[in-house]
Amino acid sequence: MQLAIPESEVEISAVRSSGAGGQNVNKVSSAIHLRFDIRASSLPAAVKARLLALKDQRITRDAVIVIKSQRHRSQDMNRDDALRRLNELVNRVAVPPKPRRPTRPSRAAKKRRLESKIQRGRIKALRGKVTDG
Repeated sequence: MQLAIPESEVEISAVRSSGAGGQNVNKVSSAIHLRFDIRASSLPAAVKARLLALKDQRITRDAVIVIKSQRHRSQDMNRDDALRRLNELVNRVAVPPKPRRPTRPSRAAKKRRLESKIQRGRIKALRGKVTDG
């Protein structure tokens, strides 16, 4: 299930970093901060709840996802990169987790195994005996 986030719900701001010297001044001046408010979005309630429960440093306490991108030299590419990463984050949460199988054996499984073990022992014991027929 792919969820597409409408761009009207995403706030994108260009960030100029102060004190950026060196060769990559252009790269820094094209940095993008993307802000997405989880509570104000049109996402399904279950997805919102899973996003709020997610442990991710990009989600702030006031339920805003902040994604920063300055990988590329152009602002448009950074914007696309940030949107792609936001969509990946939301789509990862949109798929409900599969129910995990218990890792330790249940009480019924232990009992079943013990019974089959005892039964095997009885059969082996009977094999050695010769009955008069």
